[in-house]
Amino acid sequence: MNDQTPGRLPVDATLEMRVLREHVASVYAGNTTAIAAHMGFAIVIGCFGYFYVNPDFRLLIVALITVIVLVDLYAMITPRWTPAVPLSETPYWERKYTRIVTVISTVTAPSSLFLVSIQEPMLTTLVTVVIMGSWTRAVQARWPLKRAMFGYGIPMMSGLIVSLAWYGGALNWFLAGFAFVNLVLTLSEGVKQNKRLTASLILQFENEALAAQLREQIAATERASAEKTHFLAAASHDLRQPMHAIALFGAALGNTLRHRPEVRNVERLMRAVDALGASLDTMLDISRLDAGVVQPMPHALELDELFLPLHNTFSVLAERKRLQLRVRASGLWVRSDPQLLYRMLSNLVDNALKYTRHGGVTVVARRRGEQVWIEVRDTGIGIAPEQADRIFEEFYQVNNPGRDRSRGLGIGLSIVRRLGRLLGHAVELRSRPGRGTRFRLAVPLAEPTDASQDSLPLQELESPVRHFFQVPELGGRVLLIDDEEDIREAMTELMRAYGIEVVAVAGEAEAVEVLMQPDAELNPVALLMCDYRLGEGAEGLQVGLRLRERFRLDAPMLLITGETAPERLQRVREWGVPVLFKPVSAATLMQAIVELMQVEAHAEGA
Repeated sequence: MNDQTPGRLPVDATLEMRVLREHVASVYAGNTTAIAAHMGFAIVIGCFGYFYVNPDFRLLIVALITVIVLVDLYAMITPRWTPAVPLSETPYWERKYTRIVTVISTVTAPSSLFLVSIQEPMLTTLVTVVIMGSWTRAVQARWPLKRAMFGYGIPMMSGLIVSLAWYGGALNWFLAGFAFVNLVLTLSEGVKQNKRLTASLILQFENEALAAQLREQIAATERASAEKTHFLAAASHDLRQPMHAIALFGAALGNTLRHRPEVRNVERLMRAVDALGASLDTMLDISRLDAGVVQPMPHALELDELFLPLHNTFSVLAERKRLQLRVRASGLWVRSDPQLLYRMLSNLVDNALKYTRHGGVTVVARRRGEQVWIEVRDTGIGIAPEQADRIFEEFYQVNNPGRDRSRGLGIGLSIVRRLGRLLGHAVELRSRPGRGTRFRLAVPLAEPTDASQDSLPLQELESPVRHFFQVPELGGRVLLIDDEEDIREAMTELMRAYGIEVVAVAGEAEAVEVLMQPDAELNPVALLMCDYRLGEGAEGLQVGLRLRERFRLDAPMLLITGETAPERLQRVREWGVPVLFKPVSAATLMQAIVELMQVEAHAEGA
């Protein structure tokens, strides 16, 4: 086999060895059948010659056929190549095969001397045609190995040509010439076919190598994405723990100092905590979307119900930057999830305001067939064409090499794309650098309806307002399980400020001791509150479920966690347990307690 195929780069040794292995496998696949056919053909020709040629040659014919049969038998019983043979031994088997077929062809070549003559022209012609036909078919089977093809083809056909020329005569000379032309053409075609087969195998292996590299790159990308997700989840969890404690202590401190001038410092502290919490929540949103725990609940809704809180939320920021924010009422109805659609719009408006220095931002909706196009336009710095796809990548920002915190984390548009795919709303971008940008959402049109829809409350769309909750009588105490001492103290102090009795423990064993105390029935647990990740690898979800089952607790359970790992979020969702994500503000925590107790009271009343 050639080391180099014309028009291609040199083939490396390993690839060449693999190609040779395929060629050897090809010829050995039909080797036993071919040798058996050759042996049968030799016996038939020998019998024919024994009875129809000069009796003086009979002994030679018998001897020659015996030698041919013995050689064929040796070729059949000798060890053969198998797929288990190491790749490095392939050249040995190629040489062995070439030697065997060369010997077979050489011992068969003299048989032509006894089968052609000048006395029987028709018989000579028939024998010549039969020999050339079988020879051509046998040579074609050995095209994958060029040396074996020549080793088998030349001796046998040379024997026929020499035999015809030896006897002479016009017919024999014609047949000899015909056999010579057949020899040259068949071997020439064999060389071409060998090159084609070799080139085809090289291309196949190169494609397989490219496919393997592509699979490795895809796997590496998936691993990197998973590692990034796990890193963000771990970092987010570690940051959320102290942030959660700071938020709770700050709320308790603010409650204590609410009638003193120092409360302003507490408010500044809580604004900083809220800003950091918003950044962590953004990373949590990515993890939740990747985990598949966000389930859309689409229904018919009036767009103006989203546009009004959208305007209220961002009008203050627009005025602060001296920009115009126009959110035009449309009267149109669409089919979507109100919470998720609002999140898409708020991210787009927030992004537009960040990158607009003069002019303003406009939000409009228009009907186009069976769709409603919602457009967010700005007169900002615009986006270059080469950056149009990259802006949807996580943490990518245009013209922010210094990572100015006022421009966010660069995750907002990534969330928009994920939500668009989740809801089935196409997101289209058009922009001109220096002139502005337009984002368009294509949302299905819906018929107006007067029926109220069960949906997620829109209260989350408004900016949160801190206020003191009137907590109903719980009818018992809260059992808090958290392995962080600071967090136990902060949550205990906060809930006691609201008149809630709290028993805080670090783990399952302590919780069991509390529930086994003699007065446990007199002062029952009204709410079980667990951190998701407890000490020594325990999971708060499983701990809470075991406690409820063991002590037959009817109390609702609330999980509080700093986890953002997709697989853990998915597990929580499957169990249907309410969950709050750290850092939890005092207002959010108390609101969750109020809602849980209202649901419990409603269930008991039913």
